[in-house]
Amino acid sequence: MRDLIVVPARYGSTRLPGKPLRAIAGRTLLERVAQVAATAAALAGTCDMVVATDDERVADHARALGHEVAMTAAAIESGSGRAYAAACQRAAPPGIVVNLQGDAPFVPPALVAALLAAARRSAAACVTPVVRLDWAALDRLRAHKRDSPFSGTTCVRGEDGDALWFSKAVLPAIRDEAGLRAAGPLSPVYRHLGLYAYRLAALARFEAAPPGRYERLEGLEQLRFLELGMSVHTIAADPPAHSMSGIDTAADLALAEELIRRHGDPHPA
Repeated sequence: MRDLIVVPARYGSTRLPGKPLRAIAGRTLLERVAQVAATAAALAGTCDMVVATDDERVADHARALGHEVAMTAAAIESGSGRAYAAACQRAAPPGIVVNLQGDAPFVPPALVAALLAAARRSAAACVTPVVRLDWAALDRLRAHKRDSPFSGTTCVRGEDGDALWFSKAVLPAIRDEAGLRAAGPLSPVYRHLGLYAYRLAALARFEAAPPGRYERLEGLEQLRFLELGMSVHTIAADPPAHSMSGIDTAADLALAEELIRRHGDPHPA
């Protein structure tokens, strides 16, 4: 049985229309993310990748880059839903479906492959990576949220790695922060990376259910799994050199280009 990495690439983003075709340092967002997916599929083995979109402009660009395309309904609003629709089009159902969000250009391919390996070992409905923030990174996240409050997601996780909650707020609230800063370099805040590996049956259940109350309030689709009582397991990832949340606004595009200028291009053509 082969697994599948899906890159959902919706053209009609409310905050950044035409987002997959926007350029970052001379290459489109879709080109960058699709390259990550293709490299990760090769690393993982027994895995295919496909770009899932609702727009012919995005589809034409993906095909020109040499990638397979799955056309999905424009009414699908979530990346998970688009990943499921793409999985349902396969001649043979995949075992694990990886949703590599189309606005995450700096995810290391090795992390995607490691996530797929963890999902193959786990019985959880969904597996997703998180990064524990040091204090400087937490300060940057808080500063970023003053201008873009819905850019960037945090995760509260148990000792076993299972997710307890996700939020666009910075969680947890921290009492005696000065004391914790003096005690060590790492904060208790985990930033969630927009990357998921689902068991196909769990993804089918997710898609059949209506959005949950907190999913609607937060605008976070992964909360539907928790509201349905399904487990979401997290794996800890190393902080990437190009550390930022997803591309949601024009300011995020500018930040991505600044990170490339400062640290170099992690995925050159």
